[in-house]
This record gives sequence, structure tokens and C-alpha cells, in this order.
Amino acid sequence: MTTHFKWRGDFETSEVNELHSRAFATRRYADSEWDWVDLTNRHSLGWVTARAPAQLVGFVNVVWDGLVHAWIQDVMVVDALRCEGIGERLVARARQGAREARCEWLHVDFDDALTPFYIDACGFTPTKAGLFALQDRASDASPTT
Repeated sequence: MTTHFKWRGDFETSEVNELHSRAFATRRYADSEWDWVDLTNRHSLGWVTARAPAQLVGFVNVVWDGLVHAWIQDVMVVDALRCEGIGERLVARARQGAREARCEWLHVDFDDALTPFYIDACGFTPTKAGLFALQDRASDASPTT
């Protein structure tokens, strides 16, 4: 099966919500809660879609500061195709898109268990970073404003 990767490729919110729920073992958010099309259009430098042939099998979001820093967010690949190189190709295409946008840095934060993917397979350089939890993660509820 051939997988096609596209920078800023078309997608439906429902496709990404389904992929997200499976990739992160969380509930499937309603499209009105997490409207990926709206969110990426408002906040992202770009994103990469992976389709095989018409089904969305992978997605990565690239957010940025509007200048020189971009961040990888939410690398997602369907379970059946993990360990097939799709994640690495998503990140490589995201890196290319950020470079073409003249970003100077591409950042990623990840749990220790993902070190082999991000450092070994994708080639990121290890750095120290900090994290502050702003919401109680015991609940899957959407944050209130």
C-alpha cells in the first residue's frame, strides 16, 4: 500500500479526532469541541497528512511563534501501520515545511518512552526542557475559561 504525504494536506476534523483518540488512547472528542480544521488554520504553521490511499493514516501538527521557532505537536499514526516508518516520514516532511517557512528551530517535547522515535529515528538533538501542568489530568473534561 502506497502512503502519500502532503504538507498542509486536506483533512476533515472528524478524521483527526478519530485518529487522535486512537493514537493517545483518549476519548473521541466531538468535532465541535476540537475543530482541527479551525485550530490548525488559526494557530499552525502547517501540518502533514498521510493517506493510504484515501484514508487518513497519519497526521502531525506544526505550531509556531510566527517567526523562527516551530514545534511538532501530535504525531499520530493508525495502530495497524505503526513501525512502518510513517511517523518518521511525517516528521521529515514537517521539518521540510518549517525549513521552507524560514524557521530556524524545530522543537519537540516527548515522554521518555518516545526517545527512540524522536532522537534515534527522527534525529532530534536531546535538550532539557520544563513542563508545568495547568489542568488536572485526572479528568478528560475540556478546560473551562
